[in-house]
Amino acid sequence: MLDKNPEQIVENDLTQIQMKFEQNNPNIVLCSKPFHKMEFLYRLINSTEDPIIVIDMDLLYTGYVESGMIQKKDNVTIFYPNRTNWEKKLSEIISKVSKERFLVIIDSFNGAYNVFENLESARFINSCIMLLSSLGNHSKSSILITGMAKKKENNSWALSPGGKHIIKSEKTGIFFLEKNENRLLFRTLDIS
Repeated sequence: MLDKNPEQIVENDLTQIQMKFEQNNPNIVLCSKPFHKMEFLYRLINSTEDPIIVIDMDLLYTGYVESGMIQKKDNVTIFYPNRTNWEKKLSEIISKVSKERFLVIIDSFNGAYNVFENLESARFINSCIMLLSSLGNHSKSSILITGMAKKKENNSWALSPGGKHIIKSEKTGIFFLEKNENRLLFRTLDIS
């Protein structure tokens, strides 16, 4: 795996990062620490004026909002689907994304794969993401999926825990977040 370009410091103006998200669909943001993910999502959501859908599969974002640690913006709709209501929630999200531009955040791959445990379910989740990405291309929406990941010995990346491979297509943007000296760094990855 090679870096396509150098690290970018994540600050309050995320215009360049949002432009990268508009060029790809879906976009996958990997990190190794959940707090880095939350800091990034907080900054991204606060810098976006478009309506936002957060599909909170691991309930971390919802926990921060419910506890008052993060203030929910008026342009944010949170869905927290489970195994029994996934199809209904997905239908609602598809209806919204097919009509207007949204930033759709699926947080996270790990939570989605925990809700749907077997291989068929993983294929179903990947199909849902690709469907949302296709709809997003028509409405100029960005689809962003977060995931906790680790670099393996052969320099490939896998979701952590569980070791599932990361979906990709020609249009998938894959990024990595890390923190160095109290600065959140964002870089594009080339997963071959």
